Parts: sequence; structure tokens; C-alpha cells
Amino acid sequence: MDTSITVKVISGLMILLLIIRLLGKKELSQFTPFDFVYLLVIGGFLEESVYDEKVSVWEVLYTIILWAILIYFIEAIVRKFDKIKPIIKGEPAIIINDGELNIKELKRNKLESEQLRTMLRQQGIFSIKELKFAILEPNGQLSIMKNEAYSPVTAEMLHLHPAKSSLSHQLIDEGRIKEKNLKFIDKDREWLLSQLNKEGYRDIQEIFYAEWSEESGFTIKTNS
Repeated sequence: MDTSITVKVISGLMILLLIIRLLGKKELSQFTPFDFVYLLVIGGFLEESVYDEKVSVWEVLYTIILWAILIYFIEAIVRKFDKIKPIIKGEPAIIINDGELNIKELKRNKLESEQLRTMLRQQGIFSIKELKFAILEPNGQLSIMKNEAYSPVTAEMLHLHPAKSSLSHQLIDEGRIKEKNLKFIDKDREWLLSQLNKEGYRDIQEIFYAEWSEESGFTIKTNS
């Protein structure tokens, strides 16, 4: 039994290294969801078969080699046919286009506005007003291009004096008031409704996204 386990583990490791080579020289952050599935399935094969005496070494080898061959052909097809690549690997999605939040792409990629804000904060962006473009990559990462007005280097080179920056707070998410955020900035619902009326918005349900900062005021995106 010990010999069988040893052979299974060694064989599995060799095939796993081969599959990693087939996936190419990528960092883990560059792996697409399909790439992770490849490796997870291999791990499942090994986990289920190593200590199962009913599964022979040859069955393990056959299963893993077959899986590796399938991966090889899928990768080859993806490289050869551009039309198939988006289906298998996914494609970039422009979430913010020329400073405008693309709600349709946000929903299509099952990305909530607060998730988007979290991803932006991780890159040092605290308001969508700072961005010109934001692209959701197939691996789930967010690539950004800052608006020229919010580029520190450009402002310094042109001797500009941009307004003092302050933290923005999301106050409305898909027609719902975020009471916790209102409380954090020491405001209440009445204040928010009054400010929205001044901005020309009387129905909260028509607002998809609204953020506010002390320096810049409101940034509002409606459902239309």
C-alpha cells in the first residue's frame, strides 16, 4: 500500500507540474477562473485516489493524463480562435468609460457598487470622479486610468492647485439609503432628501448610485 501511495503522489506531482507548464508563465494573480478550475480538479483527483486502495496507479495516471490532454487542447483552441477566447477565458469589461459609470456592465459582471468601491480603495482611489477609465480584467482585477485633473504629477507640472481631497461616502446604493454611512458623517435622512431635492432628484428609487464628500459634494448616477 505504501508503494502505491508513493507512486500515486509522485505521478500526480509530475503531471501537475506539466499542467502548470501548459498554462504558461503566469503569476497567480493572472490566472483566470478557468485556470484555477483546472488545478482544483487535479487536486480533487489526487485527494480522492491517493488513499483509495480500489483505485490503481494506472487509473490515477490515466485520469490525470486525460485531464492534461483536455487542458492542452482547450488552451490551443483558445489561442487559435479569437471568437472562442471570450467564452472560455472571459474578456475585459469597461466599468467606467470616460468618467461615466457603466451600470449595464456592472450588472452583467455581477459586480455590486460597493464591491467596485472596495477594489478602487485598494488602489488608492476613493471616488469614481477620479477615474477616466476602469476595466475589469478576465482574472477579476481592476485596471484604472485616472482622470487628468486628479493626476498629482500633471497638477504639479502645471502648477495647479486642486481642491483639498476628502473621503467620499456612498449614501445611496441601487435606490436604497445607506443609513450607516449617513450616521458616520453625522447626517440624517432629512438632510439627504433635502440635498437631493436641491440637486433636482425627488425620487430616491431613480438613483442607482450616489456618493458625497465634504469638498466635492454629490456624485449621482441614475438608473437611466
